Amino acid sequence: MSSRITFYVVRHGRTLMNTLDRVQGWCDSPLTPEGQQVAKYVGLGMKEIPFRSAYCSTLRRTRQTVDIILTAKGQEDIQPIEIDGFREAGFGSFESGKNLRMWESAAFFLHYKSAEAMYNDLLAGKVTFRAILNAVKELDQFDMAESYEQVEQRTQASLRAIAEEEAAKGDANILVIAHGMSIVAMLLSLGGDKLLKGHLENAAVCKMVYESGTFTVESMNDLSYAERGKQAS
Repeated sequence: MSSRITFYVVRHGRTLMNTLDRVQGWCDSPLTPEGQQVAKYVGLGMKEIPFRSAYCSTLRRTRQTVDIILTAKGQEDIQPIEIDGFREAGFGSFESGKNLRMWESAAFFLHYKSAEAMYNDLLAGKVTFRAILNAVKELDQFDMAESYEQVEQRTQASLRAIAEEEAAKGDANILVIAHGMSIVAMLLSLGGDKLLKGHLENAAVCKMVYESGTFTVESMNDLSYAERGKQAS
């Protein structure tokens, strides 16, 4: 009988660069007090979920988030494992610049009149995250930005390696802390595309099951854990 591994994939809490509305891919900044607080709420909201292992990216905003979550839920004895494959998409020459400039540039490249029009079509399913991120790569002046396919490949490879390793130990709940675009690229083709509508929020939880070699995404962009933890605090 095959093991059942349940993944809880969480986007990190709000950071300084999120607050300043700056592009934050491979660039990094610390969690704001608000970001730390919502991570604590997520941990409290997950109080009844026993994790066997925890993973995060090599960027400190995810390490801060996982440490706060584990402490809040009373599992600070777990040592998180940092995985480079879970880091955020690299945005090349757009890194640390204004978000609006990058998304407007991508919108114009895709023949939209504004970033808002492009986002509305994303919500309507008329344009994809893949097309938008690949537009950013095409526009990157330094040729350092990643394509959607590159992010998808490395995140899914890391996820599968963990799933197979954890499945060999028996049933378990596993915590993963990653980033907005990296989570999107990792989960959409595994079934998340049917569940996610628009932007993935800070501290949102995506739940997925791995069994018999197959991933099944059960929920995306779930903020109920943070809400539950806030009510319990």
